[in-house]
Amino acid sequence: MDAIRAAYLRDRVEQVYSTIATTPQSEHPFAVGRALAQNVGYPDNQLQQLPPTALESFAGVAAVAHFAQLTVGATVLDLGCGAGLDSLLAAQRIGPTGQVVGVDFSAAMVTRARHNGALIGLTNLHCLRADAERLPLAEGSIHTALINGIFNLNPARTAIFAELARVVQPGGAVYAAEIVLRQPLPPAVVVKESDWFA
Repeated sequence: MDAIRAAYLRDRVEQVYSTIATTPQSEHPFAVGRALAQNVGYPDNQLQQLPPTALESFAGVAAVAHFAQLTVGATVLDLGCGAGLDSLLAAQRIGPTGQVVGVDFSAAMVTRARHNGALIGLTNLHCLRADAERLPLAEGSIHTALINGIFNLNPARTAIFAELARVVQPGGAVYAAEIVLRQPLPPAVVVKESDWFA
């Protein structure tokens, strides 16, 4: 993908996700919200612990924070944290001696994630606006990384994997969920912007 198309895609993705953060009830190019979270596997008892504002802007592809093995006291990176659903669940699981660093490139999503953490009184959640391919984190500072559907929307995948290799400590774990094509799309579909969000 050339640089101009990549920059356009990035801007468009940021616009879409920022709109989900600020007006989750409006129409979006894909499903969002509590029903989606339930459909991808989050148990109701976990969702009931979270503020409605975390659920209504959920836009992930799997129940990553539910299935990840997290230990008390760990430092967890939620890359592409969005409104913070995975961050909130992880912060509760690792306890006050651990910390979750939520990173998103949408300022609106970071604001919403911070707000959601404050609503339930989390002191071990820190949300940052940053690019996945340029993380403001020290080498080897992360025990576990959670990633819930960012690779299909960011063409800088090689740089993202390099950053994960840099910040996740040796022996650490990365739990990632993504939409994956089983076969190439027809050319007419590939060039349609709406299909980046299908």
